[in-house]
Amino acid sequence: MSKAIIFVSLELAMKFKYTYFLLFLFFAIQLCQAQIKNSGNDSVKVYKKIEDYSNKRKYKKFIYKLLFRSQIRETPTQINRRKEYIIKKSFDRNEGKIVREIRVETLDPFGFSVDNYKDTPDKGFEKFGNRLHLKTKNWTIRNLLLFKKNEPLDSLVVKESERLIRKQRYVRSVIIKPVEILGSKDSIDVSVRVLDSWSIIPTGAVSSSKGNFDLTERNFFGLGHEIENNFTKKFDDERRAYEVHYTINNIKDTYISTTFSYQNDLNNNVTRSAKIERPFFSPLTRMAGGAYFENRFYVDSLPNATGIFAIQNFKLQKQQYWFGYSFKIFRGRSVDFRTTNLITSIGYKNVVYFENPTPAYDLTGFFASEKIYLATIGINTRKFAEDKYLFNFGIIEDVPYGQVYSLTGGFQDKNNVKRPYFGGRVAYGNFFPFGYLGTNLELGSFFESGTSQETTLRVEANYFTNLLSIGTWTVRQFIKPTLIIGNNRAPIIKDRVTLSEQSEISGFGNPLLNGTKKLLIAFQTQTYLSGNWHGFHFSPFVNATFGLLGRENDKLFNDKLYSVFSLGVLLNNDYLVFNSFQISFSYYPSIPLQGTNVFKTNSFKNSDLSLPDFQIGEPSIVTYK
Repeated sequence: MSKAIIFVSLELAMKFKYTYFLLFLFFAIQLCQAQIKNSGNDSVKVYKKIEDYSNKRKYKKFIYKLLFRSQIRETPTQINRRKEYIIKKSFDRNEGKIVREIRVETLDPFGFSVDNYKDTPDKGFEKFGNRLHLKTKNWTIRNLLLFKKNEPLDSLVVKESERLIRKQRYVRSVIIKPVEILGSKDSIDVSVRVLDSWSIIPTGAVSSSKGNFDLTERNFFGLGHEIENNFTKKFDDERRAYEVHYTINNIKDTYISTTFSYQNDLNNNVTRSAKIERPFFSPLTRMAGGAYFENRFYVDSLPNATGIFAIQNFKLQKQQYWFGYSFKIFRGRSVDFRTTNLITSIGYKNVVYFENPTPAYDLTGFFASEKIYLATIGINTRKFAEDKYLFNFGIIEDVPYGQVYSLTGGFQDKNNVKRPYFGGRVAYGNFFPFGYLGTNLELGSFFESGTSQETTLRVEANYFTNLLSIGTWTVRQFIKPTLIIGNNRAPIIKDRVTLSEQSEISGFGNPLLNGTKKLLIAFQTQTYLSGNWHGFHFSPFVNATFGLLGRENDKLFNDKLYSVFSLGVLLNNDYLVFNSFQISFSYYPSIPLQGTNVFKTNSFKNSDLSLPDFQIGEPSIVTYK
């Protein structure tokens, strides 16, 4: 079946004369493969077995050459070497034994440790904090486990369960290990020990013009549900804004989550939405899908043909549905076999406008009702490596690495015109002697009468060095470049890229500062000071971000370089794992229409340095922003 799907996809590509894109995709794959180094640590026997098996069928031989031409390097980690070794040996010794019992223990956040049973709270504030805290329910953790009683022990499934528990925003750390049964040769118990994080997070900010208060509960009554409330008030005109999100995670151990949201901002723009989704949360997942519903009303300003701006009303309703299935390509028990899959997914999106701009302010019908039908097919390998001192202080974090090769096709029905769409993605990430490097390349375009329209090329990379030591300080260097090029985009100001989206260079929010292409590159030196003050760790950082914009008539970019330089400190707390407080000062040499030598406080956020994910999920058009 998978072979037929591949041939059909190639046939459709040739039908629409996409040969040039397939060639481009092929050379991009070869370029990514050329970057892979032979670590010398991989098992030659494993790859020999893969090669022998793949030679039995032509398409599997092709996939083998695509994915395993060079040995994928397992990341070397320095985390708790001795403890990891002992646990791994225990798993190796008991692999395949029947799980007799699963013992789940959850711990309050203060004074306890998952790997030291002797650690107990002995300070007054620790005991008081634990009394205020509602521990995670045992069955909440049990529902996250991918392994069950009366099944053979599978170390990969157990490690995936450990990662998925650690991913929960209310968990600080977790250890899962086998417990041998005295006198039993074919049965084993499994211990799951979880340390909670303090789950109630109040944050806020006050300036001369407005105040903001945010209260988040990550683990409502120990159920793993998340509630987020945000309130903002302007002091001059008494306007108020509200935002509420309620998320039910992992309904009945299905990994289906549901989120209900309501937002009413300072301009009285209202958004209501509901989302239910089961993603490919693990490389072992076979089925995924989701649905999204949104009702939105907002106002915005658009220019007419003479450049005069006027307020326009927007009222729309959106529905999205998708379903995906993951096929295991290779048989066998090796990690590479089990984390490499053929992914297929289909999606449908329907947007209906009840109010939209008048023709004078939207000549081409950019804001019009539309239906989009898409399908994706691709191969991916997803793995995760444990590391520390990335975005949290001293807490184990899971770094994704792997590769993706996918094609997306479909069509859009808009303004009584049906336009085919075709796109592709190549992504690769791994650990090298010089650090971690993740790359992502996407290209997509609509086609009408043989001409490409609204084409988007997106190239991204994430790089960070190995941990460096300078005296008692620990240092990492992060670099993140992003290149976005649009061709034959819609002739409307809203179909342009700017520098202010997603906190890329906060402060450049003028809509007239835009283009059809942009280049951004951020450099951040992140340090981690040893020691703590009442559980708070200090991580000073220096950031420099540069941006270039280009329009249709520019060969690439214009000669104006936009930049911002930031100096600040992250305050991480042992008990507030997924929340860090930040103090920063930013200097802008020049901001158009604002002035030169501008200073701002807390305008920079670290969220844009997040790591890539090598997941294939809902079919989508290449993001242009």
